[in-house]
Amino acid sequence: MKLIVITGVSRGLGFEAAKKLLDTGYIVAGCSREKNESISDLEKKCENFKWFKCDVSCQKAVGLLFDKIEQWHECALWGVINNAGIARSGVLPTFPNVEIDSIIKTNLLGAMYIARGALRQILKQKKGGGRIINISSIIASRGYNGLSAYSASKAGLDGITRSLSRETGKLGVTVNSIAPGYLETEMSSDLSRKQRLQIINRTPLNRLGLVSDITPMILFLLSDEASFITGQTMVIDGGISV
Repeated sequence: MKLIVITGVSRGLGFEAAKKLLDTGYIVAGCSREKNESISDLEKKCENFKWFKCDVSCQKAVGLLFDKIEQWHECALWGVINNAGIARSGVLPTFPNVEIDSIIKTNLLGAMYIARGALRQILKQKKGGGRIINISSIIASRGYNGLSAYSASKAGLDGITRSLSRETGKLGVTVNSIAPGYLETEMSSDLSRKQRLQIINRTPLNRLGLVSDITPMILFLLSDEASFITGQTMVIDGGISV
């Protein structure tokens, strides 16, 4: 059995990925800022799932997270899914500094802290091998009005993927990004009807993405079959970025 850490596990892609991994036989440690009813139910149903409170933008909290996970389960850490993220829009001249800081700290620095914590744990285990999966976005490589800070955070995340893959290759640890398009999740619920239709009309497959479009790629990148894939960004967007 293999242990996977998922950040931002309380909703959307993180929650569905946790359920899928548990169904597939993984042990899952999930973290988020707050615990909700869905997480409580999942803990009751699955002994191989444990929720931990953690704000990934806080270095100290991330350090404590890995200590607690190690105490919870004796299984060796195999991988992390850096899924925690926030998306807030606003044109840059009037976008508050506090919002910019929050986006960068959570989406970019948080992923870096989690990856560092995971690698320290993997090195300590002295077993070699592992997976780091960063949940990016097509907005990292395409310009969207009002999303400068978010775009910068995700572009930086893909930069971490490429550079870190060179650092960790000799350890047998692969590092890859998954870049979804717009998904039918809570993060897209603020889109107006007009915005949704514009996105759908620009998408060759004529719909928003589903979480179930993303989880198979997560499972693949965690598997032995993906052991020779690293430093890559896997785009899953229905063709909108073509």
